[in-house]
Amino acid sequence: METRVVAVDVGSVRSNFAWAGLDLPDRRPVGEGGRHPEGAAVAALDALGSGVPVALGFEAPLMVPVSPVGPVDGWMTLGRARQGETVDGHSRPWSAGAGSGALATGLVQMAWVLERIGSGIPALRCTTRPELWLAGDADLFVWEAFVSGTGKPVPTGITQHAADAAAAADTFADRLEQGSPSASDVVCTPASSFNLAAAAAAYAGLAIASNELRDQVQVYRTHPALL
Repeated sequence: METRVVAVDVGSVRSNFAWAGLDLPDRRPVGEGGRHPEGAAVAALDALGSGVPVALGFEAPLMVPVSPVGPVDGWMTLGRARQGETVDGHSRPWSAGAGSGALATGLVQMAWVLERIGSGIPALRCTTRPELWLAGDADLFVWEAFVSGTGKPVPTGITQHAADAAAAADTFADRLEQGSPSASDVVCTPASSFNLAAAAAAYAGLAIASNELRDQVQVYRTHPALL
């Protein structure tokens, strides 16, 4: 189906932020991407305003595991890695230095981008459930990009941040073509999932079901884009 993918590599908005976009099914690049949140939001708005659904991804942890409160000492597992976060044989939990930094940075940038999109289209239907988006029951689908290890692209003529965003967009396009957007590479199990994307969407005033706050977010581990 006709779709616009917008992938964001979070980072300092002064120097390290980047986004890339693709129009599917032809994989036409959306301009040359960009280096500020306004451009990412406008890229999504332009498509949504034309009736084209958008898949918006962020390279930052968009869900975190919360240990169950029932067991005695259940709190001892708080902060552990999500299942699937191992990279090249090494555990890189969301709560470690790089992950927690990206989470904090990405959370505020995601909230801003979503509110910017919502300001242009009030009551926009948003979801983190791919099946709802694919069925046309939501216009904006938010997902998490996992760009690390062998999935880290080698940039040619562009910054590493732009290359990461392009790799994320390209990988999502592959997942859609393969019919596997519901196959997440990272999950919160057996812990409960605190869905930060759903929380940010609610903050931004988008129309999203409240029970998505405990849903898993779809995480797609990238492969290098052909740049």
